[in-house]
Amino acid sequence: MSKPQWPTRLPFFYGWILVAVAFITMGVGVNVRTAFSLFFSPILNEFEWDRGLVAGAFSFGFIASAVLTPLLGRLVDSRGPRIMIALGVGLMGTGLVLASYISQPWHLYMTLGLLVSSGSICLGYTGHSLFLPNWFVRRRGLALSLAFSGVGVGSILLLPWLQALIERSGWRSACMVLGVMVLLLLMPLTLLLRRSPEELGLAPDGDDSRNIRPGAESTNIVDPDWAAVDWTLARAIRTRRYWWIASGYFCGLFVWYAVQVHQTKYLIEIGFEPMLAAWALGFVSLGAIPGQILLGHLSDRIGREWVWSAGCLGFAICCAALLLLRTTPNKPLLLLMVGAQGFLGYGLTSVLGAIPAEIFQGKHYGTIFGTLMLSSLAGGATGPWVAGMIHDATGSYAMAFMIALGFCGFSALSIWIASPRKIRTVAGQTPGHST
Repeated sequence: MSKPQWPTRLPFFYGWILVAVAFITMGVGVNVRTAFSLFFSPILNEFEWDRGLVAGAFSFGFIASAVLTPLLGRLVDSRGPRIMIALGVGLMGTGLVLASYISQPWHLYMTLGLLVSSGSICLGYTGHSLFLPNWFVRRRGLALSLAFSGVGVGSILLLPWLQALIERSGWRSACMVLGVMVLLLLMPLTLLLRRSPEELGLAPDGDDSRNIRPGAESTNIVDPDWAAVDWTLARAIRTRRYWWIASGYFCGLFVWYAVQVHQTKYLIEIGFEPMLAAWALGFVSLGAIPGQILLGHLSDRIGREWVWSAGCLGFAICCAALLLLRTTPNKPLLLLMVGAQGFLGYGLTSVLGAIPAEIFQGKHYGTIFGTLMLSSLAGGATGPWVAGMIHDATGSYAMAFMIALGFCGFSALSIWIASPRKIRTVAGQTPGHST
């Protein structure tokens, strides 16, 4: 059977269509998961459940959905991304619709916890990082950051609108409306997805596959012995680099979601208006738009380690600002927290897929990355739960934010030790390559 040829006649590289699809899909999918922070307060007010119990639903969803990630990697390696994204849309939409009928804690854990979190794994950074890196090499960081910047646009459009809907019609109606929107908007986009440029007779970055000089694709290799290995999951998990990446990702996502889930409730408690707290959550992702694009582009020029470190620095500043806001709740400090978290912190996503892609590049990359993301999900699950439990035990988030500060430093150190730059250089460091 011949390969489809119609996409090759487009006046631009088909990979950019996938970037555009990811921009929209993530703009909705990731922010639906973020919206748990907006549902958190009204659910607490209605049921008067313990804060750790409610936050635990978010953590439970992360842990339970973690079993999906290795399976998703294998699915994308064998069947492509279309089935995975469609699965994510179905899980998320169904979870939101059913959440409007919550009356018991286990309902919360099954809907906004298990179903929505499982869907967000498919539609979020993990799912798209399984196949988008295949489409770009020289512009890998830029392409991923452009795709992921859809989260910022979606946040400023979706989250304030959702907060207004919650205040006007209640959180149950908001869940129903959001679930229907996810199903109707995102499902048709899955028809445009492809696994790799080779399926369409193309080469990464839109290069003419007929004119690529033999060996040209290998000019960025620093360690030819490592790059020559056919990296399978079994081989990868026996390396120190795999576990250093896993450690860095665990700590980075621990901080990310410990802050994200509790941020809105924390800001309201220390004196900010609910709508301002919702806008702050939205502006974090809005600030991520230029930050992700700039840092993604820079990662193609200066290396992935520097950008991951910049993201960790952003979250460190964010945690320090949150600690200071408790005693000095003013808007300039709030703006610093939002800017550091969004512009720098969310820049982590621009290299999330690029770091392991350059170390374990090959036909089994999806399986390796999917398994590696178990550590990220474990961090994302543990962070909110630990922060909630610390607050229940002490009446304060101070210890949680201080722990997060330490995790920021260890995460950056871990990626430097993993050293993707010692396997493959980025385009800006490779003679004859251009970003």
